[in-house]
Amino acid sequence: MQKTYNPKEFEDRLYSSWENSGYFRAERDENKVPFTIMMPPPNITGHLHMGHAMDATMQDTLIRFKRMQGYAALWLPGCDHASIATEVKIVEKMKSEGLTKADLGRDGFLKRAWEWKEQYGNRIMLQQRKMGTSCDWSRQAFTMDEKCSRAVREVFVNLYEKGLIYQGDRIINWCPCCKTALSDAEVEYAEENGHFWHLRYPATDGSTEVIVATTRPETMLGDTAVAVHPDDKRYKNLVGKTLTLPLVGREIPVVADEYVDPAFGTGCVKITPAHDPNDFEVGTRHALPIIRVMNDDGTMNKQAGAYAGLDRYEARKQVVADLEKKGNLVKIEAHTHNVGHCYRCHATVEPIVSKQWFVKMSPLAKPAISAVSRNKVKFVPERFTKIYYNWMENVRDWCISRQLWWGHRIPVWYCKDCGAVICSKDDPTVCDKCGSSNIRQDEDVLDTWFSSALWPFSTLGFPEETEDYKYFYPTDVLVTGYDIIFFWVSRMIFSGIEHTGKVPFRDVLIHGIIRDEQGRKMSKSLGNGIDPLEVIEKYGADSLRLSLLTGVAPGNDTRYSDTKVESCRNFINKLWNASRFVLMNAEGKKIPQIDKVKLAPADKWIISKLENCIREVTTNLNRYELGVASELATSFVWDDFCDWYIELSKPALYGEDESRKADALGVLCFVLENALKLLHPFIPFVTEEIFQNLPNTSGSIMVADFPRYNYRLAYKKEAKAFEGVMEIIKAVRAMKKDADCPPSKKVELYIATENKRLLQLNKDCIVKLSGASELTLIDSASEVEGKTVSAVTEIAQIYVPLGELVDIEKEKARLLAEVERIDGEIQRAESKLANENFVSRAPQKLVDAEREKVEKYRDMKAKCVAQLESL
Repeated sequence: MQKTYNPKEFEDRLYSSWENSGYFRAERDENKVPFTIMMPPPNITGHLHMGHAMDATMQDTLIRFKRMQGYAALWLPGCDHASIATEVKIVEKMKSEGLTKADLGRDGFLKRAWEWKEQYGNRIMLQQRKMGTSCDWSRQAFTMDEKCSRAVREVFVNLYEKGLIYQGDRIINWCPCCKTALSDAEVEYAEENGHFWHLRYPATDGSTEVIVATTRPETMLGDTAVAVHPDDKRYKNLVGKTLTLPLVGREIPVVADEYVDPAFGTGCVKITPAHDPNDFEVGTRHALPIIRVMNDDGTMNKQAGAYAGLDRYEARKQVVADLEKKGNLVKIEAHTHNVGHCYRCHATVEPIVSKQWFVKMSPLAKPAISAVSRNKVKFVPERFTKIYYNWMENVRDWCISRQLWWGHRIPVWYCKDCGAVICSKDDPTVCDKCGSSNIRQDEDVLDTWFSSALWPFSTLGFPEETEDYKYFYPTDVLVTGYDIIFFWVSRMIFSGIEHTGKVPFRDVLIHGIIRDEQGRKMSKSLGNGIDPLEVIEKYGADSLRLSLLTGVAPGNDTRYSDTKVESCRNFINKLWNASRFVLMNAEGKKIPQIDKVKLAPADKWIISKLENCIREVTTNLNRYELGVASELATSFVWDDFCDWYIELSKPALYGEDESRKADALGVLCFVLENALKLLHPFIPFVTEEIFQNLPNTSGSIMVADFPRYNYRLAYKKEAKAFEGVMEIIKAVRAMKKDADCPPSKKVELYIATENKRLLQLNKDCIVKLSGASELTLIDSASEVEGKTVSAVTEIAQIYVPLGELVDIEKEKARLLAEVERIDGEIQRAESKLANENFVSRAPQKLVDAEREKVEKYRDMKAKCVAQLESL
């Protein structure tokens, strides 16, 4: 091992070694239990960002843990074709070359798209490797590869034949910038300052008028009615009559509909079925005409009359100005409201009636809701089930068609001769009704999330009953962010149930997002994004991984900071140096196995701490508490192993007793090896590099057995006793510090205790670690001459003669403060025992423990008081 920790020297080398050795590949083994994770497929447009780094670290931690536990662990990687995002990127590149989609045509554009995919599509997969991701690259999938495409066709045709996919003129979300439909999940809402324009619509017969309000006055050109509530007495006589639409002159009816809230505004609502989802429903109920006044690019069409050709916002200004001129504008009111934006380009979305393909959601949502309510799928943390239920219980039919070229083209053909509609898993050459070859395929492609929803089973060979599909499906856990529960998680659940008869995964582990040090979301506009590859270059992948897990609970956001990464690197440095200490002392020596070692009290203590750590780390990893598990493992290594046990072992290592020296080395190597295994899922590179240098080990730590709790090595009683020794060492160190005595100054120790055998056994440890020149066991303070500083622990009274270094008044003040602290403890315990509810209801064990505390603290107080009197 090199003198200093330098991850650049081994991280890439180790990753190549792992990959070339086939350790990442999951083999089907009937003697093993499968454990499967599907990587949420990043977009081929993407490059590694902190969200990916968090995702990868969590999944890799789990898969390494399960692999070491002996599972047939499959982590299947892949990429998403990302229809809109990819097409936008390619169109931007073409624009810089002076080209348009129309210039290339569909086939030419798709040729370029596939070339783009080959050039950039694997970039993020290569970047993932820098994080140490141990996924099975031999099974890498792509949502448009042959396997996934076959599954998409199968699912579409099956749903179509069941009547669960249909085509119709419905109100949808339309992005005028991307020029495509969007599903409800693809619309992001943000509060914006806008206006309510109050407009006057006169009755055709001139008898009256109504006042309506709108936030989008340009859409009034497509109004086909005004609605009032059927029980609103103000307008009873108006229902059935007609109004004259200002600027247009079209007569529109007044209809009665319960959708209207009579208490809101004037109780009159303008109805524009082509440009508002609620108005569309009202229009359907009353058979109103649907007049669309806007083009796909957000300009006004010929139905807008004099405003045709104007951009929607320019048309808004003109319409308002003309309404004011004609006396139809009553007032303008400031109004803050939620406005929908495209999740890709962030343009304002227009609700528009359009002929699109839809999935009928109600029959699919019910079993998916039931699967979660019956715990077939569990969210971790459980609170995220509310988001899932809220989405699924209120879900509308899913618009799945997109007006794009890159993606899964809808498998529907139209016969130009007989008008037949053909939906087929294979490309037809002739119409199955009339035999004509004059057929054309639907121009639209499917929503990206349609293929992503099939990811847990399409990647394993569905619809074929492949060996992988039978063995690895259903998967075990999905690790993902809370922001795509409705985009992706819900769709995978209902798709899995509908098409395979099984839930696609048993657990959904939700993580939050990574924010900057100020708590802001990382974004290009703020310029606060952090490139994980730059962090890895500076600190190493292990430091970044550990920082992304430390202190993070499932579902919670976390803040990135260099300080946190540096802290994690400091821990790894500590581990590196401690390992070098052990290996230097072990070099050239025969190291005994742990069952051949004669254990000293300190050995039993560290082994007890190790076993407890093994149990707690395993428990928390199984609960997906990765942050807790990593902190338990690092605390054990830093506090117990490095700060204490290595120091405790030095008297034996530097002593003359060769047998004791060998035993100490046996324990050091045993504890270090197991600590490395506990840490490996979190920090794989450095643990492998150290493991390769350990005596008595072979192969890779990746495929070594994860430590298992052994109750025979728990040594609870012995560990508790040895902690009494440690308390003495801590007390002496504190006494020296309080007396301003340099830590290096050797002092004489006098200790009165009833556990003389325990202290005699550990005399060398106490002398070495407390910085003493000599330790004398006494029966009482009277055996110590001269001025002293004293301290009390649970098992001992400690006296240190420090001559003139002792400030008597200062020592009295310290003892008085200690008496005050002990009095507080006595009072707390006594008030508990004075509480009748506690004494009668608490377990007897707890009550007895409080009584023991009172006695213990009274004894400690008496000793302090005696010391005060002696001063």
